[in-house]
Amino acid sequence: MQNPATPTPPGAGWGGGAPPRIAEGAAPALSLELFVHGVAGASPGELLGDPHTVRISGDSTAAVFRRAEDADAEAHPARYAGRPVPEAYCWSRLTSGNGARALWLLLLPFMVANLAHWARPAAGPAGASPRAVRAYGLLVRLLALSLTVLLVAAACEVALDLFAWQCAGNASCTASRSWLGFLRPGGRWGQPGRRIALAALVPAALTGLLWFLSTRTWNAYESQPPPTAPPGPLTPGTPSADVAPGDAADVDDAGLGAAGFWYGRRIVARLRAAHTAAGLLTVAAAVAAPTLRHDRADGTGPLLQAAGWAVEGLLAVGAVIVVRVVCRRGRSEARPDHRLDRAAVTLLPGGALVLLAGVLAHAAWPRPGWTSTGRLLGDFAFGVLMLGQGCCVLALAVVARRLHRGAPRAASGPGTALGGLGGPAVAVLGCALGGVMSGGVAQRVADWLDGDATPGMAGARLAGPPVLLSWQAAVLPPMLLALALLAAGVGARAARTRRRTARAVAAEYPGERPDPARSRRIAGARAAAALTDSAPWFVGAVSGITLLLGAGALAGAWLSGKVPGEAARGTHPLLEAAARAAQDTGSWLIGLGIAAFVTWGRRAYRDPAARRTIGILWDVGTFWPRAAHPFAPPCYAERAVPDLTWRMAAWTGGTGGRLVISGHSQGSVLAAAAVRQLPPEVRRRVALLTYGSPLARLYGRWFPAYFGPGPLAALHRDLDCWRNLWRATDPIGGPVAVAADGAEPVDRGPLADPLAYGRSPRHPLPAPILGHGDYEADPAFTTERDALLARLAAAARADVHDNARELPAQRISKAPAERAERAGPAGPEGPPRRAG
Repeated sequence: MQNPATPTPPGAGWGGGAPPRIAEGAAPALSLELFVHGVAGASPGELLGDPHTVRISGDSTAAVFRRAEDADAEAHPARYAGRPVPEAYCWSRLTSGNGARALWLLLLPFMVANLAHWARPAAGPAGASPRAVRAYGLLVRLLALSLTVLLVAAACEVALDLFAWQCAGNASCTASRSWLGFLRPGGRWGQPGRRIALAALVPAALTGLLWFLSTRTWNAYESQPPPTAPPGPLTPGTPSADVAPGDAADVDDAGLGAAGFWYGRRIVARLRAAHTAAGLLTVAAAVAAPTLRHDRADGTGPLLQAAGWAVEGLLAVGAVIVVRVVCRRGRSEARPDHRLDRAAVTLLPGGALVLLAGVLAHAAWPRPGWTSTGRLLGDFAFGVLMLGQGCCVLALAVVARRLHRGAPRAASGPGTALGGLGGPAVAVLGCALGGVMSGGVAQRVADWLDGDATPGMAGARLAGPPVLLSWQAAVLPPMLLALALLAAGVGARAARTRRRTARAVAAEYPGERPDPARSRRIAGARAAAALTDSAPWFVGAVSGITLLLGAGALAGAWLSGKVPGEAARGTHPLLEAAARAAQDTGSWLIGLGIAAFVTWGRRAYRDPAARRTIGILWDVGTFWPRAAHPFAPPCYAERAVPDLTWRMAAWTGGTGGRLVISGHSQGSVLAAAAVRQLPPEVRRRVALLTYGSPLARLYGRWFPAYFGPGPLAALHRDLDCWRNLWRATDPIGGPVAVAADGAEPVDRGPLADPLAYGRSPRHPLPAPILGHGDYEADPAFTTERDALLARLAAAARADVHDNARELPAQRISKAPAERAERAGPAGPEGPPRRAG
């Protein structure tokens, strides 16, 4: 905890105080090593190797810590001659904090859809592909909107169709459920219109919950505004037009260095309003459809029919407005955009809520003689949604392939996942997750309501959910069988790689006697780590199989109009048995998946350790801003990256010292993104040390527009002092493979793992295979860290020498400008115009 008696070090924040006074003859400028942990997190004591730590800056969610003995290091620089002051930035509570994080499991399809937005291939030269870039972003946003509609439609299917329409209208279904007795025909709420109007409150409340979660997480994570007066230009070039986040990053080559990249307030607010309105309009459409169908078939009074036509027209207008708001281009990333589209943010969800209230009142109007039979209009709605998602994915693949082919090879690189089709493949997985989660809940609820019978089959008392959902469940067993065969093939190849590698392991440790068992363990670790490189093609195979089987399920549902078991009745006995087995097995698999999902969520709510496990998933999935789906889990990087940027700029500016930011695993991605945000004069005092880093191996393949060879080469040009450590046994980290161009190479590796092959006087016990962890235990870590600090010191001495050689007239002419620059803006509270 924070020690109130410990003085806050200078430079804890821009404008946080004057730089410290260093006595004459004191030791050289202080150096700092800022640790940034990776996935699964770490406590400050674990990072700093000391249980006694104090918080230097930050809050209970994310903060900078030091050892208690180093809290006043700036006042005693002589103590740290020849070694840096260790400091740790802990951000794990951003993804695994309180129990409410368990609710984020509901948002998994939205997170995947948001990832598809950022998995766009690298674009070509400026001006060559802006339309394709915007088309890509537009298609992903439309897919994200369809997922919101799908989730709310599934809630409508359960509440309106299964409970209020089918079960409440069936005497045998309500007989065993007394709590549904007030909905039986003949009572005040027994009319179908009133039943579905009352049940509509459930999906409407779900929409409100999504809105609440999005608003709350924005306020807690992403609402931190960037500096109002940036210290200097971050990158050359600015977008020529307002574009959604990510849409212009490669057109103008700004990328992660753009000043407004980590502040998406405007587009998140607008998309949140549009998706909230879409959810409410979906509920209104689900209530209005059976009501309007009854009124037109029964010939009710002209006033009700006129109101019905008005409702239909307003729903159509609302849908057009929502789509237009989603398709409209967003704010520019060249600067932080604090504006809000208040008309869309306020009027759109408010108008949808008023329209929903009117629809509910229209449906609750007395209609004597109306009875509920069969299903609501779910078959058509779910079929159109699935068809639209498939068409969007195919169009997205065409655009992505065009972008990949048009990009220079140096910008995209040969390692881009699936030849530029990584984004469409991820989008397919998001749609599949949404379909399985929504359809699975409807299937299990229908099975529960129908007792021993199978909904949709002969003898069932309920019609059940739309037949498309049963077809979706039936394709799960063949899909899992295909995945098992693919996994077996990958495993067999890994076994062959292990046998081949084991023969050469002992030769890497000169003077050691070969030990076959030891060699097999080391080779097995390397082969298992290499499986990560097969992940893109495995994901591509999963997405392709999912797309094909989904198309088959849609065709089967529309052509037969029956569940698979009924559609195959009367055919060959083997085909009939297979169809029935696939339908039943798929239904149970979905049920088991939903049960495991709920159990995991409950455990995560109560158990911090399980919550940290979920946090590992969010560490990777929520790094990116919410540019496509506003209901996705919040972007922790919009808090962490500004934190790191402010800390580096403020400390170097306040002390004049050198800084090495050491990032492990996901922390290396945060560190690289923060360094890209630094102005050049600060970057000259900063070095980057990454280890176990997924920068190129994962992020470069899946997000080439931001971490491909081109952006990483640009980072290396901007930051010459950068070293990357990696091991062949690491399943996550790898080389960044940045071309040196005459500069110091970035990669050092593969490091020896284990450090010793057998027993020796120096290693009397068997050395462990470290894999992804404990890079600090390798002597190469300290060597490279000290070398980076030495290079920074040499560069600083060269700058001083160059300044000393200036002519006196040159120094005199520059003095007024330098004094004005050091003075900063008027007033003691404003941040300096320059950090450093």
